[in-house]
Amino acid sequence: MSSPTAPPPHQQYVPDEQRIPEFTFPAVFVGAVLGIIFGASSLYLVLKVGMTVSASVPIAVLSITLFRGLSNLFGVRRATILENNIVQTTGSAGESIAFGVGVTMPALLLLGWEMDVIRVMTVAVLGGLLGILMMIPLRRAFIVKQHGSLPYPEGTACAEVLVAGEKGGATARMVFVGFGVALAHKFLTAATRLWPSEPSEHLYTQAPDGTKSGLKGAEISGELSPELLGVGYLIGPRIACLMMGGALLSYFVIGPLIANFGDQLNVPVPPAVSQVDPETKKDAGLIGNMGPGEIKGNYLRYIGAGAVAAGGIISMCRALPLILSSIVSGMRDLRARREGKSAARTEQDLSMGTVVLGSLGLVAVMAAIPALGLGLSLQGILGAFLVLLFGFLFVTVSSRLTGEVGSSSNPISGMTIATLLLTCVIFYAIGYRITADNPTVTLTVLSIAAVVCIASSNGGTTSQDLKTGFLVGATPRKQQLAILVGALTSALVIGGTMLLLDKAGTHYTNKNLPERKLTVPPDAPTQKVGRPYEDKDDSTYRVVHVRREEADKYPDVKPGRYLVDDQGHIKYKTDTPISQELKTMDNGADAPKGFTAPQPQLFESIIRGILGGTLEWSLFIVGILIAVTMELAGVRALPFAVGMYIPLGATTPIFIGGLLRWITDWIRGASRSDVETETSPGVLLSSGYIAGGTLCGLIIAFFTFLPDNFNRSINLGAGLGANRVDQAELEKNLVNAVNDEERAEIRTSAASGAWLASNDAKIAALLAFGALAALLLIVGVRKNPELEETPPPSPPTPVPDARVKRAQ
Repeated sequence: MSSPTAPPPHQQYVPDEQRIPEFTFPAVFVGAVLGIIFGASSLYLVLKVGMTVSASVPIAVLSITLFRGLSNLFGVRRATILENNIVQTTGSAGESIAFGVGVTMPALLLLGWEMDVIRVMTVAVLGGLLGILMMIPLRRAFIVKQHGSLPYPEGTACAEVLVAGEKGGATARMVFVGFGVALAHKFLTAATRLWPSEPSEHLYTQAPDGTKSGLKGAEISGELSPELLGVGYLIGPRIACLMMGGALLSYFVIGPLIANFGDQLNVPVPPAVSQVDPETKKDAGLIGNMGPGEIKGNYLRYIGAGAVAAGGIISMCRALPLILSSIVSGMRDLRARREGKSAARTEQDLSMGTVVLGSLGLVAVMAAIPALGLGLSLQGILGAFLVLLFGFLFVTVSSRLTGEVGSSSNPISGMTIATLLLTCVIFYAIGYRITADNPTVTLTVLSIAAVVCIASSNGGTTSQDLKTGFLVGATPRKQQLAILVGALTSALVIGGTMLLLDKAGTHYTNKNLPERKLTVPPDAPTQKVGRPYEDKDDSTYRVVHVRREEADKYPDVKPGRYLVDDQGHIKYKTDTPISQELKTMDNGADAPKGFTAPQPQLFESIIRGILGGTLEWSLFIVGILIAVTMELAGVRALPFAVGMYIPLGATTPIFIGGLLRWITDWIRGASRSDVETETSPGVLLSSGYIAGGTLCGLIIAFFTFLPDNFNRSINLGAGLGANRVDQAELEKNLVNAVNDEERAEIRTSAASGAWLASNDAKIAALLAFGALAALLLIVGVRKNPELEETPPPSPPTPVPDARVKRAQ
């Protein structure tokens, strides 16, 4: 195996001997605040589509603008380039931790565990800090020695933004424009309901006798949101087209085939089960009675899960030589270093003692917390060992892959899938199984995978930040301290945000519940019922999870989360956003929007499939074979598989954004320079779209905690739909109302729903989204004035021989 190539001569923007302000309180504080904001918005985004994008460039741009504005307003000292670098370093941790939390923690509910504050925050903190510590020994191997071979596209772009900020903050204007436009669009869509957020249309018709004609089981839909349009623009046409290809296969080929072949069957086809509606007397488990959503939930999601798992494993196998070379070169580099002897400011890292003792201490803390399913037992000790093993392994590969493709395209999901598969196989091999009496093993393996997922994600982000620092002449040790602070603050807030988003998307039902008495565990938590019964029932109930493994014990009770009285009698079933079953609440109002990220369901399927023997292997294997087929055809399977799995509505705007990126790059003749591409006006506007759309969506999600009168007052769609309501259906729903407040809510919901279902509202949605796309197209074709061939600026403090060395 060849040694890493020697780095080409590189002169950093701030020379090693130069001393300017860097690790200051204002820089760390602003970075922590921006990290919390971007972390919360990234969490909202990952719960919708299962992906995030790097926050480093937007945070760097905002930092430059904010400090320049404060300087102009109050006459204070302008921040140095190294302080702005500390801001983006501190703030970048929020996005990477949000991804790990968002794709793993909701799986707790699917496996029958509470998503409580201790579990979520502990996993977020431990994973975030562990990823940083494990990356530190690899800095010289990846950042310094392979400077000429690992481009780190987003880290290099961020360095260029910081250098450009020394000349002026014009680049920030585009981020703020995108932020404002996206915020306004999102508010008009989700809060005022002037148009539907996801217009859809079936591609078949159904006669009164139930006969269908057209492309059965298919519909065209699109979640026309600014944040998904921005995601598509940033990931580019290649990945966007692969995702759309997967969506076409899943929703327009396999789905219609299932609908056609099963249209005349009079028995459910597993995994669907018989579910007779007491009012219509129709069996929802029959394929002929299923719509596109039901076909996806019962069949397509298992096929997509198999494809995603196979795509992730294939991507990891392809990276195995990279993993081995990274570990070998990193260890060789550590042996060659004279620890603690480097006097150069730009070569100072946190000590190896801090790294080793910190990593072992974090793992020991994890093993000692019973809420994570570990503890001082064989199961706990094995889990702690696997966290160290897989943590270092995948932090290494994540850091290396970030250097090749950037953090936004880093396949963290694939690494998490590999961790979960290997962990489950190891536990299975030593005799662990999921049983009704011992379900703790599911919590253990999920906790291991969650910590490794967050560590891998934050390790890649740390390497990207250190690359930016290497280019601008930062002090590595101060950057490492800054991102440790950012990881800790972001993790604490992201944990609470995750729980608030889950609460905002949850409602309760007492319809069609079995008259069954459940066993109440001694440590079962207590709570009061939420929407739509919070004003009618003030009683306190116990929370009991019925798991799939308890089917023999409770044959007539569906798996899920229930509220029971002290004697165990079922009073309410919880409809959680990660496994939402009902589109309408018991009072007739629309149910809150559920989470659509694919990874939690996939992780649940893997855990139960291996340790419990309940995986839908036939459909899962079909997905695996599709992924293998794509790889044999020379097509990257992972993004294709993601398109098969996530909703078509989410893929559509991402695909449009990717097409716009291709058009704008072609029109302006963009070079393949990562710097020019990643800091173009279109990319900055897209970053603003993502920040504005996700933050506004996050704020609107919390509107559910405000008085109902406020939410009704801003619902402008209800006024437009008042004359379109089906009065007979409205009167039927009003019968169950018990007070004027509930009647007003039902009327508002019915009027708003009638408007959103109309063709006029759908046309308005298309026009509004078209305006977003047109603005992105107009801005995207412009050249970036900051990156024109102009003389480079002088360093912050005059030094006779200092000059800028632009990134290759």
